[in-house]
Amino acid sequence: MISSCVERKMHGTAHTILDELSFKASIRQERQRTERSGQAMVMLLISAEDSGHVTSRTVYDAITGALSAVKSDIDILGWYERQSIMGLLVPEVETANMVTICNRLEADFQKEFTCQLEGELAPRLSISLHAYPEPWKLERAEHQEMDPSFFPELQDQWAIADFHIVKRGMDILLSLLLLIVFSPLLGVIAGLVKLSSRGPVIFRQVRVGQMMKPFMMCKFRTMYENADHGVHHSYVSWFITSSDKKDHEAKDKFFKLTNDPRITPIGHLLRRTSLDELPQLWNVLIGEMSLVGPRPPLWYELERYKPWHRRRVLDAKPGITGLWQVVGRSRTTFDEMVRLDLRYARTMSFWGDIKILVATPAAMISGKGAC
Repeated sequence: MISSCVERKMHGTAHTILDELSFKASIRQERQRTERSGQAMVMLLISAEDSGHVTSRTVYDAITGALSAVKSDIDILGWYERQSIMGLLVPEVETANMVTICNRLEADFQKEFTCQLEGELAPRLSISLHAYPEPWKLERAEHQEMDPSFFPELQDQWAIADFHIVKRGMDILLSLLLLIVFSPLLGVIAGLVKLSSRGPVIFRQVRVGQMMKPFMMCKFRTMYENADHGVHHSYVSWFITSSDKKDHEAKDKFFKLTNDPRITPIGHLLRRTSLDELPQLWNVLIGEMSLVGPRPPLWYELERYKPWHRRRVLDAKPGITGLWQVVGRSRTTFDEMVRLDLRYARTMSFWGDIKILVATPAAMISGKGAC
């Protein structure tokens, strides 16, 4: 009886192996399809350590043969990194079956790879499995960062260093300058906050930064000490889901955060003028934030996000001000806000940042959409 390995070699068909550029384009395309369909996808990445037992060409031929044997007609095979890491993309996975599929995929590959080498001593492989969207685990939310493997276009974007060097340089110079210029105002506000109620002057809160990396954001305290944050939790949950319900116009009927009793008298003024955000210049100076970018969300906000919403914490570093703040603020729906953030990330430039910074004081003074 002919073994299954030999049988496949005798009757197997050639499989298309995409080059690195095409494979990464497929990752982006399938990720976007996944975000629309609500299904998941799995990616298996394989690389081999140098081995004196078999040649590199033989090893990668065996990896290719094994991946070809386990792939289905809709799966995509290609180079994740040229001549270094091979990948198999498995789309249209039911989220409930993700763990089972991952375990079976790895086991089937290992078996086929050994079979492909026909008794030769197999080299050590580096095998990694990646799932998108990643399973959300609330108990470890504050330590959960986004897997960059499914966002190769961001790696290409970061490789273009000139703009990011200029942007970081502008952040450092302007944040330092503004901290010096506004130091008298910062002192006055700190005194008013201290006199208005008991508690610390600066309120520190864990926020989600770029690639879902957590950081401690600073603001002037605007609430009474030990205030219940459940009201904001409920409001944010409603605001994020209201885009689908077409009831954004009824926001004030739900509840109005502008009349929130948890906020101190000075806190209302600070929020309306966004002066409570000034301590975030320190976050900018140390590199956790930028002057311009999407607002950093809270963890319980992220829990309500759809997969495509999470791109707002991937494509750009969070900022003190941004396109949403100067265009609409809370007058827009959440989906519209995310689209503005994504538009900024796609088109961000030095002069674009300057225009947003120039428009910010007017938005602060008018207080449009502030809450």
